Amino acid sequence: MSSTFTAMELFETIESGEDFILLDVRNEKDFSNFIIEGPNDIEMLNIPYFDFIIDPESSVAKVPSDKTLMIVCAKQGSSEYVASVLTEFGRENVSHLDGGIISWGNVLVSKRVNSDNDSYEMWQFNRPGKASCSYGLVYEEEMFLFDPSRNLAFYQQFAESRDAEITHTFETHLQADYISGSPLIAEATGAIFVAHDGDYGSGVHEYRSIVDSESFEFSNEGGPSTLCTHSPGHTPGSTSYVIDEKFLISGDTVFIVSVGRPDLGKQVVEWAKTLYSTLKERISILPDSLIVLPGHYTDWSIEADSEMRIMNNFGAVKKYNEKIYGIDDIDEFVSYIKSNMREQPEIYDQIRKVNSGHLMPCNDEQNIMDLGKNECAASSQTI
Repeated sequence: MSSTFTAMELFETIESGEDFILLDVRNEKDFSNFIIEGPNDIEMLNIPYFDFIIDPESSVAKVPSDKTLMIVCAKQGSSEYVASVLTEFGRENVSHLDGGIISWGNVLVSKRVNSDNDSYEMWQFNRPGKASCSYGLVYEEEMFLFDPSRNLAFYQQFAESRDAEITHTFETHLQADYISGSPLIAEATGAIFVAHDGDYGSGVHEYRSIVDSESFEFSNEGGPSTLCTHSPGHTPGSTSYVIDEKFLISGDTVFIVSVGRPDLGKQVVEWAKTLYSTLKERISILPDSLIVLPGHYTDWSIEADSEMRIMNNFGAVKKYNEKIYGIDDIDEFVSYIKSNMREQPEIYDQIRKVNSGHLMPCNDEQNIMDLGKNECAASSQTI
């Protein structure tokens, strides 16, 4: 029998740069829609599961025999079958992904982003399956979450590992590309769900409304402040959070490369003008020394530091995006947005309904909806 590997073990294998082959046995359509990506290049094959059923010998012959082989599929069963076929033909060092592609889509990789000498801990939780990031701020026995995914068990276990309780969960905006974990976490832990009326006012979830420029503090004195800055444009309620005057949790307003696209609400001109004003009047004035902690990324090689954390100082971010931040005319900015528009995935409308509480699919359906890399940037520019 072949062995199994977890989604975290797969990420660690990719991150370490190990030489292996990833065999994806999903059908060609699913493979083209969403592939496994990480901080290093992967040697990848796509040979559908049914090929191994119809003609196992020729299918096995397509798979190189000189490297470790890691197999993935949609739900685990297909990769387990293919692994058994390969071992029957004498192949060694063969394993398959426990839980299928869903487990990869939900895995979170924790990286501390501030100094060990600080009195608090700032953590980035990278979700490589969505190229998205959530964040945890820990001080003494409390933990604030920002833009969490639905991986409730991970956040609870992480809080326990820090001897802390989750007391607040903040949303930067109404997400369109993945299903937010804030309502689930608030219900399970009693944490206060914090969001802006501009996005959540028409929803059904109970939440604590944000007031622009207000500050959230920890129960015990001496902890870092969380300053709320309304930064509309990507969505009407988009809010950025400045932590301890050092970190900017920017959601989908500021990315390391590009800015958040303002066309998802199908009000391109109006929202683009709002985003322009936000960037000029509320974002560009922030200190260059602030460390930007974005909601998404597109390219590890550009946006990750030497420790594989998606972060950079705001001064560098503005230089990376000179074409955007250098625009000094609102009509020119709108034209730029229009010229970089891409069709948004159809599923985004459904995800927004789930996040506002107007649609409640079962857990399996939510897992499927949640798959796929984000498309939230205003442009696909590279540096």
